[in-house]
Amino acid sequence: RPGEHAAAFQGHDVGFCCLGTTRAKAGADGFVRVDRDYVAQAAELARAGGCKHFVLQSSQGANAQSRFLYLRVKGEVENLVQAVGFDHCTILRPAVLLCKRQESRPMEWITQQFLGVVARFCPTAYSVPVETVARAMVASVLQPGKGKVDVLENRAIHELGKA
Repeated sequence: RPGEHAAAFQGHDVGFCCLGTTRAKAGADGFVRVDRDYVAQAAELARAGGCKHFVLQSSQGANAQSRFLYLRVKGEVENLVQAVGFDHCTILRPAVLLCKRQESRPMEWITQQFLGVVARFCPTAYSVPVETVARAMVASVLQPGKGKVDVLENRAIHELGKA
């Protein structure tokens, strides 16, 4: 119930959103509720509270027309956040996030191990460390693009995350 916490969204010039869950953890309806509905509500609350620049972590391949639920929901939420009307909106579309998790996700762990090796040869192609994404999010505020909406794909995230 994000609306019950509207006061927390008041008086901030910049908003950062990395909210998300998994379909396995929350089910299809729960995934949509968290990754689309809660994120859109947070953006609306932030804008109503005075936020001028909203930075959203989305996903590589986000597309509101996708047949795949994950990519469709990410594309839909990108559209919803842009429609809120921030002075500036930055959308980051990272590839597979490389991070350590507290919960067990065996398939994700295997994928991360494989992509960690691939990253030695093609560092910006298929993955990105979460620390790089975080640095890129902050840098996108310190060095905003010229347009009203900036969409940063994985390579640009890597570049900006090094700045």
